[in-house]
Amino acid sequence: MLKTYPTSLLTLPKRLKLVSVVRRLDLDSSASASASTSTHSSNSNYGNMSTDATLPPPRMQQQHQQRAAQVHPDNLPKPPQGAMTAFFPLGYKEAAQQWWTGVSARQAERNVLNLIPFIKEATADGSSPLLDLAKSDPFGQRVWRQSLVQLSGKDRALNELAIERVGEQVDDTLVILHGYGAGLGLFYQNFEPLSRVKGWNLYALDMLGMGNSSRPPFKIRANDPQGKIRETEAWFIDALEEWRRVRNIEKFTLMGHSLGGYLAVSYALKYPGRLDKLILASPAGIPEDPWAVSAGMPEPETSTMGNEFTQDQESIVRRESAGDNRTFIKATDKKAAAKTNTTTPPKRPIPGWLVWLWDANVSPFSIVRLTGPLGPRFVSGWTSRRFNHLPEDEKEALHTYAYSLFRQKGSGEYALPYLLAPGAYARSPVVNRIAEVGRQIITPATETTPDVREAGFPIVMMYGENDWMDVAGGYLAEERIKQRIVEALLNSTEEERQRENGSAKVVIVSKAGHHLYLDNPDEFNKYVQKELEATRAYGLRMKGLN
Repeated sequence: MLKTYPTSLLTLPKRLKLVSVVRRLDLDSSASASASTSTHSSNSNYGNMSTDATLPPPRMQQQHQQRAAQVHPDNLPKPPQGAMTAFFPLGYKEAAQQWWTGVSARQAERNVLNLIPFIKEATADGSSPLLDLAKSDPFGQRVWRQSLVQLSGKDRALNELAIERVGEQVDDTLVILHGYGAGLGLFYQNFEPLSRVKGWNLYALDMLGMGNSSRPPFKIRANDPQGKIRETEAWFIDALEEWRRVRNIEKFTLMGHSLGGYLAVSYALKYPGRLDKLILASPAGIPEDPWAVSAGMPEPETSTMGNEFTQDQESIVRRESAGDNRTFIKATDKKAAAKTNTTTPPKRPIPGWLVWLWDANVSPFSIVRLTGPLGPRFVSGWTSRRFNHLPEDEKEALHTYAYSLFRQKGSGEYALPYLLAPGAYARSPVVNRIAEVGRQIITPATETTPDVREAGFPIVMMYGENDWMDVAGGYLAEERIKQRIVEALLNSTEEERQRENGSAKVVIVSKAGHHLYLDNPDEFNKYVQKELEATRAYGLRMKGLN
């Protein structure tokens, strides 16, 4: 099922192979771009950003000068322009300039957070600039703080953004998890609207080994497939649970995007009694596919995952989608359609080099690091499409932020092949586990008392109408959750029936793809705001009953 190789075995010969893969990718992208109808300017302003770079220590000056002489933009060859430039719009000269003078990952994150309107950063001593807030924030007094929360063990810390409403009674907490290889800064258009809801504190976290969290070596000791899956999931969710204890949060609402959604389900199953609600935004790994869970099956030949790299936001808004989930969404009998799974986003051939890299446990970010001064150009192939609908200053800030994360040393990124097969299907599908979310034992039975179990909680699955994730898997998961609720009601006591709070629904965000929180933030934020308000109302009712 999975052939893994320790990262220490990536010696020079394999690095040479990776360079050849990058060259192959450049050639392949030329062919893809020539067939594309979308155009991208070759005069991108990505390379003209202010960098706020600091000079290296004096003892490193000589080494840096030697390296600069080798990769100085004026000394780089001038490759032919054309389709390849359309696919990777950042020029070679600008890419080398970004690589050499790039901002730190911390500064890049701060530049993105400074795009958030109204909310002010708390002062250095932790106090709140109340007078300024009272004048400038129409939705109440709010401040944000950025912290690196230390956990137990060596090199384990989570990067945290906290937004709090000042001077209000706060009883509820929303925690946001990003997707694979991303960071909390990508939710910059969601933080301000979601923190408008009264009675809530908001936290966004970079998962361990990703974003600006610490990056300890990723090691798996288990030998069997299921053991590898459990150990990999625990690597992330144990850190989340320890963060919760450090912050002394009793219960919270957890929202995860893509891989963050997959891990949010894993957290709910392993740590019962901690969640009020689960919001899964285009979660990875829900539907089941035979070759992803069987070691005896050959690797897939096609996948929907390629749409992540070819789909751009403008085409999503025009509904020139890479998929056709909308056909399924309009189906009258979604239950039957979910079982037959007849309308899914189109699968594209998986290149042999991608399967090789996946099986060798070489992440795509390894290519960014190995390409050195060409790294920013490589990243621009994704950022130019993903952020092409944004104002120029936001587009540039997000490109720099993405590159600053992608170029950091590998850590949590190496977890992906243990959890997902090359086609992005889970090795332990969520659809087979999600019915037990909210049904775990909180307090084990004693000689005199029975088990105390969770009584369910709402689970919301959100997809973009042009999502390359399979929305049919979400509807099938909804049906299984509802079946589990019926089973629980039929076999519960009167007290358990009164506590029953399970529910499930699928929400479709229009004019959005996999990154629905970024493609159509206004609609996405309205849906989530309603969920937060409903959660708070339910909590207040339960307190009144108690």
